[in-house]
Amino acid sequence: MNRVYNFSAGPAMLPQAVLEQAQAEMLDWNGSGMSVMEMSHRGKEYMSIAAKAEADLRTLLGVPDNYKVLFLQGGASSQFAAIPMNLLRSRTAADYINTGAWSKKAIEEAGRYCTVGIAGSSEASKFTTVPAQAELTLNTNAAYLHYTPNETIGGVEFPYVPESGDVPLVADMSSTILSRPIDVSRYGLIYAGAQKNIGPAGLTIVIVRDDLLGETLCDTPTMFDYKVAADNESMYNTPSTYAWYIAGLVFQWLKDLGGLAGMAEINQRKAGKLYAAIDGSDFYSNPVDVACRSWMNVPFILANADLDKTFLAEAKAQGLTTLAGHRSVGGMRASIYNAMPEAGVESLVEFMADFEKRHG
Repeated sequence: MNRVYNFSAGPAMLPQAVLEQAQAEMLDWNGSGMSVMEMSHRGKEYMSIAAKAEADLRTLLGVPDNYKVLFLQGGASSQFAAIPMNLLRSRTAADYINTGAWSKKAIEEAGRYCTVGIAGSSEASKFTTVPAQAELTLNTNAAYLHYTPNETIGGVEFPYVPESGDVPLVADMSSTILSRPIDVSRYGLIYAGAQKNIGPAGLTIVIVRDDLLGETLCDTPTMFDYKVAADNESMYNTPSTYAWYIAGLVFQWLKDLGGLAGMAEINQRKAGKLYAAIDGSDFYSNPVDVACRSWMNVPFILANADLDKTFLAEAKAQGLTTLAGHRSVGGMRASIYNAMPEAGVESLVEFMADFEKRHG
């Protein structure tokens, strides 16, 4: 079996050890005589899987007791609407920081429910940096401040956590969650689609502080009400059972590696090697301000764009796949989430050097 190094922005690589365990348990989970996909979500077997996954995630992130952890459906994009529905709480305005494509989508959706204040924007720089804390204009009457710590398309990342005072801070951590330790207590709400660092597409994690539950907009659908989800332990309806199970295997894999501090060291090394290869070359370049470069998504362009197709074809032949940049920006993009081994980054760096030697 020849597995490729998959640099997709999502759905992304899963740890091979996780896939092998899922394969071994496919027909018979823990002597139950059935696959996890066949289990009732109310049965004791599946309830034990779900409980362990939540407990392990809480341990990894150090989630305080006054936060609920929800395992939801609908992707992070559904949260663009669910967040104002749940968090406006009789207020009429919310602040957003605009740093790229996903921030803009969140802003557009929130505009259906409230007045959106743009607390800061890096659009003038073509989203190659993020606004500094001192550049933010914050509304003390805002229901919350929303930001996207890492923009997967532009490869720009906040090097700091915004200070929002008494206003709850909301973060779309779809592409950074579990890549390093975080202080959950600094946030009112964290949400993340699973398909980058957590597990398969179809699952979305929401971590929300207790005091932000229970006061939704009047026409909020039941399935978008965080309190309903919390009161029913994320099982008001049938959840994404198999994706939840795989996420639990990923959480255990991370614990076995030593947790998020160890994962952060690995991720820093991976990103450092790839950026060093780009910066040490006149053939490749990265447009993002050095202080705001993403650990997870590394865009780069070739000096001669006419070689893009050749680069991608030759890379694929070497087992380095899904390196094309997002269709909105072009160029290349290497997504190097937790499951991408250092050997994959090293193989890409070696290929880039060889390609430059032959085509530069």
